[in-house]
Amino acid sequence: MDRINRVPASAGAEWLMGGFRLLRRAPLGLGLLGAIFGAFGLLANIAMQGGAVTIAMLLQLAFILAGPLLLAGLVHAAREVDQGRPASPAHLLRGVREGKASRLLATLLPQVAAMGICLVLLFLMIGPAQLEAFSAAMQEIQGQAKPDPAVLDGLPVGRLFLWVLMVLAIGVVAGFFNFTAVPEILFTDRAALPSMLQSFRGCVRNLPALLVFFVLLVIAALVLNFGVMLVAAIVGALFGPAAMQVVVQLLVMAVLMPVVTGAMYTAWKQVHGAPEASVASQSAPAHFEA
Repeated sequence: MDRINRVPASAGAEWLMGGFRLLRRAPLGLGLLGAIFGAFGLLANIAMQGGAVTIAMLLQLAFILAGPLLLAGLVHAAREVDQGRPASPAHLLRGVREGKASRLLATLLPQVAAMGICLVLLFLMIGPAQLEAFSAAMQEIQGQAKPDPAVLDGLPVGRLFLWVLMVLAIGVVAGFFNFTAVPEILFTDRAALPSMLQSFRGCVRNLPALLVFFVLLVIAALVLNFGVMLVAAIVGALFGPAAMQVVVQLLVMAVLMPVVTGAMYTAWKQVHGAPEASVASQSAPAHFEA
């Protein structure tokens, strides 16, 4: 049977600190990889704002498909840094070079399934007619200097709010299948489905640690965004809003993506008992209960 360790709730903080610790060891190498990741998404946004809707949609689709491959590259770079080696842009294609692209792309399936379930629930709970009414009401509100809440009278706002809560819950559950699946696929010979199932079981067994991790991650992201916006405001004043958008996207991703993927790698080692020693783990020891 696959080994799944039960870790204390405080391990969630260790995962996040592990991500920051790895970034601190190689800020330029890992930061560059995160910025490259962010640049792909930025291209789609720029195309959309420029009115090239078709190109923007194609770029967004390409970004979605490339996402798991780039994510695997960042996870591999995190292990390289953890073991005392430098991070390199060449690591972004590590999964492709090792012939694991199809397994990594399969990790999109939980998100696709979650999206399908959410759409079905939306039509069942709200209905096509009410959705059209909501769309018309939102357009009317956007055209008002002072939005009138009466526009929403008679619309199932309560059901829509309930649907939003259900979407959040479904998204979290879908994320359970991927949290440690990418490093499992990348660093072992396990297929995609067993890796995702093992990731799900590991998350369910360690819900307190996951809760701590996600709460701290949200706080860290808010602090990061605040700091980046201060820098971006200066850039925007000097070079305009387009430059400000570029700075925000690249700086946020240059920090956030290495931290998140470093945390995923740290969590994978702790929860699934990876055999290799980790310098990061030694500096922030974890306590396991098998």
